[in-house]
Amino acid sequence: MRKRISRTQIQPSTSPNKTNFQKNKKFVTKNDPFAYKIEQTVKDFKPPKEEDTQDETRLNKFISNAGVCSRRQADEYIKAGYVKVNDVPVLEMGYKVKPRDIVKFKNKRIQNEKKVYVLLNKPKGYLTTTSDDRERKTVMELVSTVKDVRLYPVGRLDRNSTGVILMTNDGELAQKLSHPSGEVTKVYQIELDKKLEMKDLQAIRAGVELEDGKAIVDEVDYTLPRGDDRFVGIELHSGKNRIVRRIFEHLGYEVEKLDRVLYAGLTKKNVTRGKWRFLTEKEIIFLKYFIANKKEKKAPPSSV
Repeated sequence: MRKRISRTQIQPSTSPNKTNFQKNKKFVTKNDPFAYKIEQTVKDFKPPKEEDTQDETRLNKFISNAGVCSRRQADEYIKAGYVKVNDVPVLEMGYKVKPRDIVKFKNKRIQNEKKVYVLLNKPKGYLTTTSDDRERKTVMELVSTVKDVRLYPVGRLDRNSTGVILMTNDGELAQKLSHPSGEVTKVYQIELDKKLEMKDLQAIRAGVELEDGKAIVDEVDYTLPRGDDRFVGIELHSGKNRIVRRIFEHLGYEVEKLDRVLYAGLTKKNVTRGKWRFLTEKEIIFLKYFIANKKEKKAPPSSV
């Protein structure tokens, strides 16, 4: 199944004014094709059971489960001596924590937290960060009603951009989704300061050479019937900073509005600007076992 863009939200349309971006595509006739994809993907899937909380747990996983960081980052903190178990510094990789052990990170006790996953429809004017030394507004203010959990935004979305943001305390999942190897699909609706010339549209399709390498997109097209070619839809996997804005700036355009309508299969459907909702169980399974782990699944078996 393929993805499509409209000016309002990603969903099948019966309007005669179908976007060029949607042209010559086949779509599932459901209210939300991405929700349908998630539904079908996880239909018969049974996630592995979580480890019994009474068993010993590797220290790096304990730290990640506490929402501090990813396991890889936890290993670095352990090496640096930031972690103590029962007030004794632990530098050993693979150390296992017992159920009654007291674990401290930078002299503050940490405990396993229940994993929380929130989808936010970010409005303009908010930074995608946990804090700002210039006291500008951040997305944390928008999810302040989610109590007793430390959420972190996943992926980049600059201050003047809007749309889908995933927020979670699952450090391991956040690391996998944010890493370039994850190749997470993102779809944007864009309004430019002037009409996008066809030659420039073709240039974007071919790949624009930027200072940090060629910017490859999966698809790009006009999102309105021809006539107002300032409106463009673009789909890509790249995780490079400000990649969409830089593509158009390179060709002499200014992006006046940029709205992310899809991130890793999640859409902002039925979530008004500035509001949030918890992910459904199916969405969480889809993210954890079909998106974040797809590289591991594709990896060839070891020859050793």
